[in-house]
Amino acid sequence: MSPEEGPVERLVVEIEDGVRIATRIGAHRIVTDQPLAGGGGDTAPAPFDLFLASLATCAGLYAARFCDARQIPREGLGVELEVRRDPEVRGRVAALTLLLRLPEGFPARYHEAITRAVDQCAVKRHLVTPPELHTRLL
Repeated sequence: MSPEEGPVERLVVEIEDGVRIATRIGAHRIVTDQPLAGGGGDTAPAPFDLFLASLATCAGLYAARFCDARQIPREGLGVELEVRRDPEVRGRVAALTLLLRLPEGFPARYHEAITRAVDQCAVKRHLVTPPELHTRLL
């Protein structure tokens, strides 16, 4: 598919002072910064950190909806994202593992089903089957 096909949504980026960057998404404004070691003020998460957080929070949403649909109490439900870095390539992530913490008393018969549900997270699906990515001048 070429970049000219299909419906279009647009996120507007605002370049602020230093390496602070803000993005408008609908009515929301998300600010990023770099850590002090990266020349930033460490006033907000770095863009890549938001990318990782989007995967973890998406998985959490799917896990919560799974429990809600089956009236399983969510207390104790949690997600952690394990990030394994490539020791040979600075900054590159070699592997990501979603760790799902189930509530106490979570029915064993749903273990595989909640794993499949979390695997349907939209962010994860886009990593597994990435979209085309283009850069063009305005």
